[in-house]
Amino acid sequence: MAVGTLLLSLPAATEGDAPTRFLDALFTATSAVCVTGLVTVDTSAHWSLFGELVILGLIQAGGLGIMTLATVFALVMSRRLGLRARMVAQAETKTLRSTDVRRVLRNVVLFSLASETLVAAVLTVRFAVAYDDSLGRAAYHGVFHAVSAFNNAGFALWPDSLVRFAADPWIILPICAAVIVGGLGFPVVFELARSWRRPRGWSVLTRVTVAVTGALLACGTLLLTAAEWNNPATLGGLSEPARWLAGFTAAVMPRSGGFNSLDVAHMRAESWLATDALMFIGGGSAGTAGGIKVTTFGLLAFVVWAEMRGDTRVHVGRRRLPEGTQRQAVAIALLGVGLVVAATFTLMALTAHGLDRVLFEVVSAFGIVGLSTGITADLPPAGHILLIVLMFVGRTGPLTLATALALRERVRRYELPEERPIVG
Repeated sequence: MAVGTLLLSLPAATEGDAPTRFLDALFTATSAVCVTGLVTVDTSAHWSLFGELVILGLIQAGGLGIMTLATVFALVMSRRLGLRARMVAQAETKTLRSTDVRRVLRNVVLFSLASETLVAAVLTVRFAVAYDDSLGRAAYHGVFHAVSAFNNAGFALWPDSLVRFAADPWIILPICAAVIVGGLGFPVVFELARSWRRPRGWSVLTRVTVAVTGALLACGTLLLTAAEWNNPATLGGLSEPARWLAGFTAAVMPRSGGFNSLDVAHMRAESWLATDALMFIGGGSAGTAGGIKVTTFGLLAFVVWAEMRGDTRVHVGRRRLPEGTQRQAVAIALLGVGLVVAATFTLMALTAHGLDRVLFEVVSAFGIVGLSTGITADLPPAGHILLIVLMFVGRTGPLTLATALALRERVRRYELPEERPIVG
């Protein structure tokens, strides 16, 4: 973030002679490194080619950095466990073994570059053939948006993001696929690549991630498409197939993708609320997505279901969920809610915007999504600083908290007398 701020403050990073404010450079660098996509200045109009390349490099460094960091943290946690627990952890992850750190990290990097290259190739061909871009310009647009999509960054080189391509599946679907794959998390992607034909052998992580991701995409598509179907400012002017495509895109991007093919500022309030929920949940663990993670949300759903059934243990498939993991999921979710509420209260006190727009902006920053109702650039400096803090905490907080909770777990040698208070 410091290096990016310095580079974006250089005159060469800006189009024309107008200097870049320090806060704008810091905000953009933070948004790129934290793969968020919120901006205070228009990316294509304000930044020069050098500035755009700096942003692209920050996105790649931030995406790869957090993924490799998550992998290393998982290895550190497995080493801190006892032999029996370590064997169980290795059996569950099937990839994160303490003896092959280099292989895992190499696979992460190679898979990232291969995915970005494939998406970039498809986009380049489409830009060149359908939009009459020169080969160099088409390749640049293809690479930039492929890297931005796979890393769930949401930076686009057009002022309206992807609104102009809302009905073009050859642009929208590759970007959506890159967002989904990048947001699944590499332990899940690698396990699916090895044993996609044997779902019964999947680990709890993969089962929960795939099931919750599929459910959220389906429900999000139906809810957002239904809410915006007759809205003339969003889906109302599109053909029926294009409406479903745009509705699907609107459900994918809150996973932390950050692109938008509909004008978010003119979406209905119920669509904003549904998008808030999807942004807060986010994507998979050890991936490029943010939020509290679909794994946390899915495990909490299993905890609630077990409590409603009266079960004394929580089971996911044919595995029992440890009580420590249940407490970690509750802690991450509640701390996330508390942070969002506190930040929303603070931002409302700093601005004259209503609750719906402020909450949307706060959740987008915390979930490192990048969607906006259009108020980011109009916020006062204190509001920009608050969003910078939220993006940083949203990128590093859940991973750091989960690791810290796991490493601090200890066995109590005695038990206190039990007393059951009134609940509810």
